[in-house]
Amino acid sequence: MIGPMNKIRAHSAAFATGVALLLGSTALTAPQAAFAQAQTGVVQRIVVQGNERIEQGTVLSYLPIQPGETVDPARLDLALKTLARTDLFADVKIELVGGDLVVKVVENPIINQVVFEGNSALKEDKLKDEVQIRPRGIFTRSKVQADVQRIIELYRRSGRISATVTPKVVELPQKRVDLVFEINEGPKSGVLGVNFLGNSEFSDNDLRDVIVTKESHWYKFLTSNDNYDPDRIEYDREQLRKHYRNRGFFDFRVVASVAELATDKNGFAVTYTIDEGPKYKFGKVTVETELKKLDGNLLAQILPIRTGQLYEDERIEQATDALTFAAGAAGFAFVDVRPRYVPNRETNTVDVVFSVREGPRVYVDRIDIVGNTRTLDYVLRRELEVAEGDAYNRVLVDRSKNRIRSLGFFKDVNIEEIPGAQPDRTALRVKVEEQPTGELSFSAGYSSVDKLVLDVGITERNFRGRGQNLRARVSVGSLRQQIDFGFTEPRFLGRDLRAGLDLYSYRYDLSDYASYDTKSTGGTLRLGFPLTQNASMSLRYQLRQDEVTVADSLCSGTTQTVSSILCLQRGAYMTSLIGYGLRLDKRNDPIQPTRGWFADLNQDLAGLGGDVKYLKTEADAGWYWGFNKDFIFSATGSAGYIEGWGGDDIRINDRFYKGGTSFRGFEIAGIGPRDTTTQSNSLGAKLYAIGTVELTVPTFLPDQYGIKAAVFSDFGTAGQLDDVDRLGADGQPNLAIKDGLGLRASAGLSIDWKSPMGPIRFDFSRILAKENYDRTETFRFSTSTRF
Repeated sequence: MIGPMNKIRAHSAAFATGVALLLGSTALTAPQAAFAQAQTGVVQRIVVQGNERIEQGTVLSYLPIQPGETVDPARLDLALKTLARTDLFADVKIELVGGDLVVKVVENPIINQVVFEGNSALKEDKLKDEVQIRPRGIFTRSKVQADVQRIIELYRRSGRISATVTPKVVELPQKRVDLVFEINEGPKSGVLGVNFLGNSEFSDNDLRDVIVTKESHWYKFLTSNDNYDPDRIEYDREQLRKHYRNRGFFDFRVVASVAELATDKNGFAVTYTIDEGPKYKFGKVTVETELKKLDGNLLAQILPIRTGQLYEDERIEQATDALTFAAGAAGFAFVDVRPRYVPNRETNTVDVVFSVREGPRVYVDRIDIVGNTRTLDYVLRRELEVAEGDAYNRVLVDRSKNRIRSLGFFKDVNIEEIPGAQPDRTALRVKVEEQPTGELSFSAGYSSVDKLVLDVGITERNFRGRGQNLRARVSVGSLRQQIDFGFTEPRFLGRDLRAGLDLYSYRYDLSDYASYDTKSTGGTLRLGFPLTQNASMSLRYQLRQDEVTVADSLCSGTTQTVSSILCLQRGAYMTSLIGYGLRLDKRNDPIQPTRGWFADLNQDLAGLGGDVKYLKTEADAGWYWGFNKDFIFSATGSAGYIEGWGGDDIRINDRFYKGGTSFRGFEIAGIGPRDTTTQSNSLGAKLYAIGTVELTVPTFLPDQYGIKAAVFSDFGTAGQLDDVDRLGADGQPNLAIKDGLGLRASAGLSIDWKSPMGPIRFDFSRILAKENYDRTETFRFSTSTRF
């Protein structure tokens, strides 16, 4: 801060005799000398004296006296106090001379600049944000003293309790001053030791992990929790209480928390004296309700508390939330749930009675949306199930939060309640944190799924911030060559209709897996709409032309090296189909569920025109259970079956090919019917059923690394061909064609990493069960880039 001080000294030599504000000043203090002459009379004229920057009209506008009025000592005193409260004047005098009311003022100076000296632990920007005095503002002694206390408090919170701040001023021409805060930061007050008295159930080390305050060590230079802060000590008391109360210690209390300064004043020793008390269990748990339509016995069944369980405060909070949610779902938007405790110290049990009463009615005054720098407001508002003026309903607010999260546009969504202008009003603040909603790929690389890949594509799930989904992609790889375009409007015609269009042309080179290539060109029209709160339906129509190609050399005469089935499948065919989908979603979170389940059913009927006739049915389901944020168990499954009609058999490119991403541990098309001749071609399956159990596990790495892990097991089967597909060229059963519904199973570890390059997934697998003709893999990775 030496540069600014040299500038100040250049402007005024008065700094050499700078005035310490705390010692007082003559011209720059608050209006201590202000007084009004005790006179009575009629005011003929008002004369303002001493004003330099402030216009006379401004002074008169604050003066509660007008010419022609009669004044007395009380009126003069009121006028003087009114002018003093404006903070514009350092001194005010009012006297009645004849018929003239003479107002003499000494103006408070204007702040030219605010300078900090001696600060090194705290940056100047942080100090400027803390103080209220600003350049070009009015100088008053009270404001300066308040800012001194703010700076001292800021240093105290950073562990420097001996810091001192001395404000000084430098007088400049034209009633201006420079304000200088001279700071003596003092040494940092560390925590030399954290001790506990009275603990027997948990060791000192266990309790040190519970509290926020940490002992000072040389290697903890990156943390700020190893300095002494009285506010942090109070927070630690609450953390200890939560720790014990969530482990059965109902009577726990912190008797005292004492911080003793070391003799050399280089730090504090903190000692917590606690009284653990005995462990308690839940006794009788009941629900009392004054609402006739709510049965207390039924409500008691949904409580996450049972008699005999270890007492935990968190279970009380969960039970309160469950009752509030249940009452809201039953139509009671305004309920007040209060637990009442009856401890029995002879049996070490706590009886809990939940009292459910009708609470005061509260209405939504306004809804503010913050944090959406890109997404337009109406995209979020149309997902809300409450509107301004509606009765507040927590159930609907929670549903609104999940609906916004399900958009996938935001990393975090939080809906806060803010007190309204009146007691029966509340405001809602929808706070969101936007995340990348697009995927951009312009790359050349290698993937264990697609092998060599050259990819140029763009996918934007929040196009123009309007919630529209736009996809355009060109991909060239050894396995897949693809061009596709898709667009989805989530609010078609301004209604809750999700309409979309897909146009595509792709080619799959399955020569390494099934000895044939397939090309498809076509388009799809889609329409989706909700049926109920948790159910939705979609309709679609698809028209495409498929072409299956097998090299003539592989199908010629005596040198035929591929299955005759493939040779018979060659040619181009038109497919015209209609389909529908049903979805029921009861998950508590659409992005990272920890509770609930979902189920999907999709059917496609081909044959309304075109050359292909079949009915394809697929179903998916999943169930989730989270023990905490680190351990989440999920069980998911999928099954499908396709059958021809009107005398048609299922063509090879319409069958199911499972493996790779759909069955970890097996290659693409690694399971299912196979021709085990030289080429060992996959023939695709008409039937599949695959299940997955997965448990997310902690990585013990900081969240900012973005690394998550899960152990998994995939199991299932795939198979069943049409009878004609099991025959050889001579019309006899082909023994080389294997088609069994034997169990396949794998287990392994999946690692997801949100890397700077984009999300990357690694799968390490071990085969537990397979057929001899299946193709397996032990490692797979994939990646994409988001923007």
